[in-house]
Amino acid sequence: MTLTIRPETSQDRAAVRHVNEAAFQSTAEPELVEDLHESGDVVCALVAEVDGQVVGHILFSRQAIDTTTGESRPAVSLAPMAVLPEFQKQGIGSRLVREGLAACRNAGERIVTVLGHPAYYPRFGFSAELARGLDSPFDGGDAWMALELVPGTLDDVAGTVRFAEPFNKFA
Repeated sequence: MTLTIRPETSQDRAAVRHVNEAAFQSTAEPELVEDLHESGDVVCALVAEVDGQVVGHILFSRQAIDTTTGESRPAVSLAPMAVLPEFQKQGIGSRLVREGLAACRNAGERIVTVLGHPAYYPRFGFSAELARGLDSPFDGGDAWMALELVPGTLDDVAGTVRFAEPFNKFA
């Protein structure tokens, strides 16, 4: 098995839709991906290929933290991340997350949030504790996590996270 992680292109859209539909057993996530592209809110989107077949996808989109001090801090949201069911549990999702976070860091991003499995995302540095001061329109409990790509970025930051408009249909 030869695994390649690369930036998503417009030619990948049908394959990306298939991956998200199969992984989530829903049309909501693939529609979110399409809406985020249409709205221009995509910061980074990667695909995983095995022997030329797209088997995984990750997307990071623009968001902002409206702080209690009245300033707005830029951030990105990791959502969605999907791997075809028959390729899960082989490290593909982990590679997508690591390479996506590296791409965000290289692009100068400082904060990433995720609403995801609390047993999965902490291995990449995500923390529910870091997200405690960040109000989200989504009820996540310990699944609501944040990651500082630049250490200390969230020190003394509290406020409300404002997701890209396509997320509003989930709130």
